[in-house]
Amino acid sequence: VQLQASGGGLVQAGGSLRLSCAASGYTFSSYHMGWFRQAPGREREFVAAISWTASGTYYTTSVKGRFTISRENAKNTVYLQMNSLKPEDTAVYYCAADSLWGVISGTVSGSSKYWGQGTQVTVSS
Repeated sequence: VQLQASGGGLVQAGGSLRLSCAASGYTFSSYHMGWFRQAPGREREFVAAISWTASGTYYTTSVKGRFTISRENAKNTVYLQMNSLKPEDTAVYYCAADSLWGVISGTVSGSSKYWGQGTQVTVSS
């Protein structure tokens, strides 16, 4: 199983980035997908999740209205469009996969089954 995240970089506050996560080695369309992030000195936190059919999405409060999660099952890829970026969005962003919606959406305890390697997002003020 491999989750390859890409698209991170350095951007000024107010700018945009689009993260991608290409999955392989498992049945992508059968798993919910999510994005998490970890800032220096802080615990990893949930950012956004999308159901396996893309019929449902869920966001942490701080990114609602600015970030959009989407997926293309035909390409085994999940995306995170990040607009109006703020310095507090600076973190390493990880994609993850799990068959349980509660786990991938961060609403129940537990770690997702599969994790990517992370991509750095830095927002300058």
